[in-house]
Amino acid sequence: MAKYRNHLPQLSSDKLFIISGGLETALIFNRGMDLPYFAAHYALREDADREWMKNHIAKFVKVGQKYNVGVILETPTWRANPDWINKIDFSGEDVVSINRKAVDLINDIRNEYQTEKVPIVINGVVGPRGDGYNPTVVMSADEAQVYHTAQIDALSKTNADMITGVTLNYPEEAIGIARAAKEVHMPVAISFTLETDGKLPTGQTLKEAIELVDNATQKLPVYYMINCAHTSHFDHVLNPEEPWVGRIRGIQGNASKKSHAELDESTVLDDGDPVDFGQCNQILLHKLKNLNILGGCCGTDTRHVEETCKACTKT
Repeated sequence: MAKYRNHLPQLSSDKLFIISGGLETALIFNRGMDLPYFAAHYALREDADREWMKNHIAKFVKVGQKYNVGVILETPTWRANPDWINKIDFSGEDVVSINRKAVDLINDIRNEYQTEKVPIVINGVVGPRGDGYNPTVVMSADEAQVYHTAQIDALSKTNADMITGVTLNYPEEAIGIARAAKEVHMPVAISFTLETDGKLPTGQTLKEAIELVDNATQKLPVYYMINCAHTSHFDHVLNPEEPWVGRIRGIQGNASKKSHAELDESTVLDDGDPVDFGQCNQILLHKLKNLNILGGCCGTDTRHVEETCKACTKT
């Protein structure tokens, strides 16, 4: 049974929540896996890889316990939607079984580590149908709702507490994901990715994207996030006096300041500067009144998240 689906704790207080992050880059560069299409669910195939992934994710919970902050654990399902599953030889597994196994992994971690002071939210991750950096597959909102329904319906029948559309690069797909989540009574968040100019890969501003989704869905998303971009790429577009900025509650920044195109060509891991990463998050925490969810995306690990906790929990 989902524990927090009807009362997400990150919404009911200003307590800091951290997010597990950087899983795909950790599997590739630290575990040494050949991860097809950046699909973390591929690591569920082998028991040894599954155990490595479980231990890696659990380290973020231990950081949360150390600093007495909440934890949002993401399911390794960013690529666990129909088109991407069909591209990968997964021995006959389907959308339902893959997403269920992914949630079971995270639920095992929650059962082992959760305490009253450190709530652990299971976040069912839904990635884009196309490339996360390049919107070559562009759907209408109706098409996106139909497409993403299979995965979101599968996640709704697990212990996942919520859905988040992650690394989305155009608003119509976000609208479809939000509507599909509503149909199965799942709270949903939307996370857009941004280029070095602070705009979506489509050239739209973040303001335009958030307002388009809110207007089309009557503000269905419980909040918005930004992920897979360094904070220096977008901090200049976040004016805390503008109402749309108040809808942003979470940031999952990249460790690297490189562009998406540069990261795509990287053969070595750019893990940036964890201390600077934490300090950048602290600046955003003080700047954005509703921000209380911080974590990392590509290239980050527990060092980045711990430096964020150090910087953001100082009295």
